[in-house]
Amino acid sequence: MDGLLNALTLTAAPLVGSGAPVSSSLALRVGLVALTTAAFAVFVADYADRRAYLIRASRQLNLTRRGQLATTRLGRLALTRSLAATVIACIASFAGATLPLLVGSAAPNLSWIVVVLAVATLTALGAALGHLFAGGTVRWAAVLGCGGAAVTWIGVWLHIT
Repeated sequence: MDGLLNALTLTAAPLVGSGAPVSSSLALRVGLVALTTAAFAVFVADYADRRAYLIRASRQLNLTRRGQLATTRLGRLALTRSLAATVIACIASFAGATLPLLVGSAAPNLSWIVVVLAVATLTALGAALGHLFAGGTVRWAAVLGCGGAAVTWIGVWLHIT
């Protein structure tokens, strides 16, 4: 999802026809931006959450040193799992940003279809999340679809590329 949102924000103007066509070079650069932001955000958030959990557990177990569990094998396991989550997020973000833009670069006269497919993908993802979390499937789909359209509009307005 992050990759799609990055792609829509950074390249919305060319995708809807108000800028230079999307090139494969631009697709790769946007993919690298998505990968970089995902790496930083996911690692920091995931590792901080795992460390906070270990610190809370140390306090609940009345261990003498604050964060004692975080310095054990459990702390190393938290780091390893955070790194694994980061790698997965980076791959997904890179693919989510690069693949749709490569489609747009392959068909420059139909690049607007990338926006349609990206918003449709976000809508489908919303429906899946709504179902998974026992929420309103239609509501989740509508919110993510409208969010994709809003991010595209912001990207056109900013005209970054």
